[in-house]
Amino acid sequence: MNDFTPQITDWYRQNKRDLPWRNTRDPYLIWISEVILQQTRVDQGIGYYYRFSERFPTITHFAQADLQEILNLWQGLGYYSRARNMHVTAQLILNTCNGVFPNNYTSLIQLKGIGPYTAAAIASFSFKEPVAVVDGNVYRVLSRFFDIDEPIDKSSSRKLFTEIAQSLIDQNQPDLFNQAIMEFGALLCTPKKPKCLECPINESCASLRNGTVLERPVKSKRTKSKSRYLHYAIFNSNGQTLIQQRKSKDIWQQLWEFPLIETDDKVVLSAEQWEMNEFTYCSDEIIHILSHQRLHVRFYVFHKFPTKTLENWNVISWDDFHLYPQPRLIDRFINEQFVL
Repeated sequence: MNDFTPQITDWYRQNKRDLPWRNTRDPYLIWISEVILQQTRVDQGIGYYYRFSERFPTITHFAQADLQEILNLWQGLGYYSRARNMHVTAQLILNTCNGVFPNNYTSLIQLKGIGPYTAAAIASFSFKEPVAVVDGNVYRVLSRFFDIDEPIDKSSSRKLFTEIAQSLIDQNQPDLFNQAIMEFGALLCTPKKPKCLECPINESCASLRNGTVLERPVKSKRTKSKSRYLHYAIFNSNGQTLIQQRKSKDIWQQLWEFPLIETDDKVVLSAEQWEMNEFTYCSDEIIHILSHQRLHVRFYVFHKFPTKTLENWNVISWDDFHLYPQPRLIDRFINEQFVL
């Protein structure tokens, strides 16, 4: 146990990936990277990090940006509430702190959209505050090394893992330790095929000794996925189409979409249900998986507009369609299957 921290950090020095956010102590840029990497693979997140840091190089640029532009740049990452929360927080920091990021964990965690993990990451990476990060990688490494069978989705267990990580952190180099343990979980102590033979701490690993490596970490909650059936009408006439913005507190809030009918079960709608005579195309069902939701989606194409007045529908040119942030599902259909 006493060798855990030096062995993990030595391994990290020799094996760490060269990632752009590791070359800065700017809390704003670290914040951007950490939020992007939530629910996102590193190889995908790098491109988004470069685009955001180039377009909005400072928190002032980000706070003063139009939210629609931010959502457009965020397109494809999902969990759009992250981007909205970041915009609110950036404006708060600009207006109440003169654009200066809080420099400690206690102040950071008070900000909208910044939870314990992100606050610890910013505090340790930017300001070298000795506060441990606890993410999925850290849960996995610690639960295996100490063979902990407590479910990680219980609040009492989260407290336990945080206390363990805090007891192991290097007080002088907390940023190094936090980066090391996360990288260790990402590259070596992986979920399905951990590289136990290459592990520098395998002789001390309790779950390896007890044969429980693939049983750690333990999770108790299993949220059932909900199926939803979405039908989109693409009205295409004279180089124009109709779109509307999602306002309700649901998936894809504030993104733009085509007129929508949602049904309770799997059906194919008729043209009459759209109050049209006929459609020129009906797509096959497309399955789109979100967190705890399974979307069954069809697109119906009409080559003229409906005759009745439609509330909340905006007439736009197809040339301007890309300017409106939209769900990745719609973006893919338009770019891969739809023909004007």
